[in-house]
Amino acid sequence: MRKTLPAHGLDRATVDAALASMKADDAPWRQGRTPAYMFGATPEAEDVVKHAYMAFFSENALGAKRAFPSLRRMEQDVVDMALGLFNAPDEACGNMTTGGTESILLAVKTCRDWTRANRPVHGRPNIVAPLSLHPAFDKAADLMDLEIRRVDLRPDYRADARAMDAAIDGSTMMIVGSAPCFPHGVIDPIAELGAIAEARDLWLHVDACVGGYLAPFVRRAGYPIPDFDFSVPGVRSMSADLHKFGWAAKPASTVFYRSEAYREHQKFDHAEWSSGRFITETLVGTRPGGAVAAAWALLNHLGEDGYTEIAGRLMRMTKAYIADIAAIDGLEIVGSPDISVISYRARDLDILAVGERMSAKGWLVNATRLPPALHMMMSLLHEDARETYVADLRAAVAAVRQAGTAATMTATY
Repeated sequence: MRKTLPAHGLDRATVDAALASMKADDAPWRQGRTPAYMFGATPEAEDVVKHAYMAFFSENALGAKRAFPSLRRMEQDVVDMALGLFNAPDEACGNMTTGGTESILLAVKTCRDWTRANRPVHGRPNIVAPLSLHPAFDKAADLMDLEIRRVDLRPDYRADARAMDAAIDGSTMMIVGSAPCFPHGVIDPIAELGAIAEARDLWLHVDACVGGYLAPFVRRAGYPIPDFDFSVPGVRSMSADLHKFGWAAKPASTVFYRSEAYREHQKFDHAEWSSGRFITETLVGTRPGGAVAAAWALLNHLGEDGYTEIAGRLMRMTKAYIADIAAIDGLEIVGSPDISVISYRARDLDILAVGERMSAKGWLVNATRLPPALHMMMSLLHEDARETYVADLRAAVAAVRQAGTAATMTATY
């Protein structure tokens, strides 16, 4: 039955009780039982984010230039700090957005319009990318009538630069690599892709939505991270989500360009309506001021030392998960993950059936399709859950092996 608006308003206590009741069915993410969606650092960082968000809860970042100079300053500070983090040249620029999908849509739109103006392609424009590329690029292609050419991965699940080079033709406007890709947690060979982009005068976008705000600090914590940002000469644009491993409030992402000459093609400028000229630098109009303030507050609160400390702690936890999972008879890690995104498969049993057993034990389960595997995107929320998770996983594997059952679940995000 369709829900109707109450004839008489409910009191605050009744509303609060209803909210609490509905929330009771949500996944217990604070107990580390969700493999994605939620990202946790430290309780103190969460408090800083919440306080800053509420301080600018009502402000609209659409009006940052005219009405809320505080938001304009904070957004520019966030962009500037990130550009430094990503080794960008002095002329580089960028914007905050409402999420990875918007950042990717903007980068694709900007590349398309710059290409039209500077080096028109023949026929329907295409984007050449690895099989592991995030579907947000397909969403962008659907909206803009572009073609996505997905190329098979190397045996280590990273982008195959040679195969991508072979897939490029006169209609190619962009090539893409991930840092890391969502399914396998591995960083593509961005330096190799950059060399291709330079040799062919093509636009290289790095999708660092998953790991952009973690990988630099993982490197500073002593773990090997390949070059993936503007330190690679062929990179013209990047996307990176603050609300994932940047630990900021949702929704908050960023998109960057090597120069203003590229970003100029991102803007929307329209005057043919009765109200006059309307200009937006990003895709959406209204944006929550709280998300801008929360990102600014957290970046300043944690600083390089704080982010590096969290990254080191997170990587130690991830290595422990990897060792524990690999020690279970029949399981193996897919590839060699660079940060805290991992997937694992089974050598001699149905891994999706294992996932069903884990789901029955109260774990929210994600799976990948190629190869069939279970997927985890881990933050410090998963730290205290490790022993319980591994024990349940060990029992699930044993039960599936004993029963010889096949799965009914499908790979899903």
